[in-house]
Amino acid sequence: MDSEELKARTKAFAVRVVKMTEALPPTRAADMVSRQLLRSATSVGANYRAACRARSHREFVAKIGVVTEEADESLYWLEILVEAEIMPEARLKSLIQEANELTAIFTASSYTARQNRDVSASAKSQVVKSPNLQSTNLKSE
Repeated sequence: MDSEELKARTKAFAVRVVKMTEALPPTRAADMVSRQLLRSATSVGANYRAACRARSHREFVAKIGVVTEEADESLYWLEILVEAEIMPEARLKSLIQEANELTAIFTASSYTARQNRDVSASAKSQVVKSPNLQSTNLKSE
């Protein structure tokens, strides 16, 4: 899945959550949970777009970590809606599945990005200056 497909998928997730929250009962509990869910679900796509525009690898790693947290938080609030019996699980099943999948995708992306950063940092640390001031690569071939 490329970044454009993932941008569309995270936006669709946010739109689905917005529409679902409109169907919640008019109770204080539903209102409180829906506000939290709306904030986190819409943040997934917004922060992913920001990660795609990151100016450095370090910035990408940080931003993709936020995306992962927001996707997982969205899953949490969806679970609260079910466990507090505000919305039947059957009505939220596909949203819960999507939140789980997005969390897994971004967790894997975050892990890979951190691994790539660590490999890059390790390779840089293995290049040292020789006495004649030319770079020498100490990596074993």
